[in-house]
Amino acid sequence: MTTRPAPPQSQFDHRMAVFRTDEEFLGAALPFLTEGLVAPAEPPPVAIAAPGNLDLLRDALGPDAKDVGLVPHTDWYTGSAANAIAQGAGYLAANAGPGGRIHLLMEPVWAGRAGRSPRETAEWIRYEALANLLFAPLATTALCAYDTRVAGPAIVAAARRAHPDTCVYEDPVRLAAELDAVPLPPSPADAERLPGPAPTADAVRTWATVQGLSAADAELFATAVTEAAAALGPLDGALLWGEAPACVCELRAARRVDDPLAGFVPPPSTELEPGQGLWFARQVCAYVDVRAEGDGASVRLQYG
Repeated sequence: MTTRPAPPQSQFDHRMAVFRTDEEFLGAALPFLTEGLVAPAEPPPVAIAAPGNLDLLRDALGPDAKDVGLVPHTDWYTGSAANAIAQGAGYLAANAGPGGRIHLLMEPVWAGRAGRSPRETAEWIRYEALANLLFAPLATTALCAYDTRVAGPAIVAAARRAHPDTCVYEDPVRLAAELDAVPLPPSPADAERLPGPAPTADAVRTWATVQGLSAADAELFATAVTEAAAALGPLDGALLWGEAPACVCELRAARRVDDPLAGFVPPPSTELEPGQGLWFARQVCAYVDVRAEGDGASVRLQYG
């Protein structure tokens, strides 16, 4: 297979392919990967996809398959949407060419966590939208592959709004704000209010252990809560409820959180360690929901 090398780019190229047959998948994937193989100053392209689709690519690429990275998507998408951002940022830092140059074909696991509930799906659409801001300075070319046999029409329609190469693309900040406008369920009447404006790690850890989290999980949850609390500044209080594994802490912040990328921007080191604020919390928790409340904010962390 041959094609003319694409001209060098200087910013994130975020594309979308929708398919419903194996032939349509190959019709989108093969030209994209071939484009990456001949792109100047780039390492070999990578396809992150369902195992069956990787088999299709191996057969279709023939001898060129050895020059393409083939990664099962269950090895890449191993946690929350925030984890996927960390995985992508870490991979680009370690493997991309100058300026972040590389071609990545990416197929989320819509049959797994990403599509298990409307709430989880919304988080992944947020990830797709915010990727346009997070990776904007990088010359990475990404093709997000959506299999309509797995991802339903509502998911595909929402994803189109997060990709600049569609006719319904929305500004990422506007789309994220729309997702955040959906109200969260109210906290239960029997939620435990922690003493003081800011929670201590000992108090959260003790409570989480009583609710059934293992010592290691209780420690991670307590650290996530205190990291988020430190990043938010002055607090008006904290509530705890739920039981293992879905332990929840809601922090009431005295000031608004207006940055849609709060907790998504990778720190200098993406290794998980204390001192990373909301980034740490988003990596540890299943959900971190931020909602404006008057002049302040409510930040809800759910572990598990």
